[in-house]
Amino acid sequence: MSSVRQAGLPQSLLLLLGSCLPVLGAVLLAPVLPRMQAHFAETPGAQVLVPIALTLPALVIALLAPFAGVIADRLGRKSLLLGAMLLYSVCGVLPLWLESLEAIVISRAGIGLAEAAIMTCCTTLMGDYYDGARRERLFALQMVATSLSAAIFMGLGGALGESGWRTPFALYAVGLVFLPLMAKLLWEPVAQGAGALLEKSAQQAFPWGTLAPLYVLTFLAGLSLFIVPVQAGYLLNLLHVDAPKQIGMTMGANQLGVLAGALSFRVLSGLASHRQLLLAFALAGLGGLLMALSTSHAMVVVAVLINGLGIGLMLPTLITWIMSHVDFFQRGRAAGMFTAALFAGEFVSPLAVLAITSGVNNTLPTALAVIAVAQLLIALLCLFLPRLTASKAPAMSVENLAQH
Repeated sequence: MSSVRQAGLPQSLLLLLGSCLPVLGAVLLAPVLPRMQAHFAETPGAQVLVPIALTLPALVIALLAPFAGVIADRLGRKSLLLGAMLLYSVCGVLPLWLESLEAIVISRAGIGLAEAAIMTCCTTLMGDYYDGARRERLFALQMVATSLSAAIFMGLGGALGESGWRTPFALYAVGLVFLPLMAKLLWEPVAQGAGALLEKSAQQAFPWGTLAPLYVLTFLAGLSLFIVPVQAGYLLNLLHVDAPKQIGMTMGANQLGVLAGALSFRVLSGLASHRQLLLAFALAGLGGLLMALSTSHAMVVVAVLINGLGIGLMLPTLITWIMSHVDFFQRGRAAGMFTAALFAGEFVSPLAVLAITSGVNNTLPTALAVIAVAQLLIALLCLFLPRLTASKAPAMSVENLAQH
């Protein structure tokens, strides 16, 4: 888009770091769940409510991110982002003092609401501030940053949890650090161009038919993203590997693969998007199949590394493709739907495995094989994506508007 101000390194860093905050909600509590469960052992329904406290933000994001996108398009990106950052910190630190488990769960719903807006606005502003190769690079770095932050936040949560299950919640105060920086360094993007053409673009229908297949793939990418983090530990237990160090090394190999896959997005930029997705789902499926067939810890490490390569390539390819189909006035909705589909997939991921295994751990390899075969079939279906996503009337971008 055309803008009076030019975004640079400070804006890139703020948007990348802001994109990492929703990851905090997903991984921070995992290391302290047993202690939290023990603390509320006498509370009725604690066995259900404590795990819900971990997963509820992802569900709220999946449900509300599309609405955050609509608000961002109609009322502005920056004001919504700043309000969400404040809500994020307030709801995030409340469990430091809340004594009721039910109240903590409600505060976690507030975290999900804030994260839906933060993720949507950060992704939308990336699309607003940058275009072309710079935008593609930033979307790839977004995947790198969120992957790194997941590993860092998991470690911090475990370390802080040593002094009590409440302590990790203090990390949510980081939102108050970002709030003044975002208020000063970010700005509300304004489209430049002929008024009549802008009005026409603003009234243009959202390209649901074009983007629907890509949102389905985003949901499947989210489902795929959580397979290794959630299931690898159980798989290693079946192989009689239960040492935290070995399990941690396995998770690290997967994250290394995700990072390499995200970085390879720019290297593969000359490859058509549907072929990138074919490669991504094929790698994820191959890695999943190797996991299902693994008979040793070493095989699992290789399998999750290959799986991670595919996962890391999926998301920057999808968001870049989605953003290329919308104009300035539709980017909020496009980013909101992407965020919703991604987190819906993450929320459903363990449920999908549970549906296949029926809770019997010994059948986990079978479930992994079923999902892997599905990923390989999806890879083949990606060959038909150009036909499914062909725009009958491409949206006029703001970049084009500025030329009229």
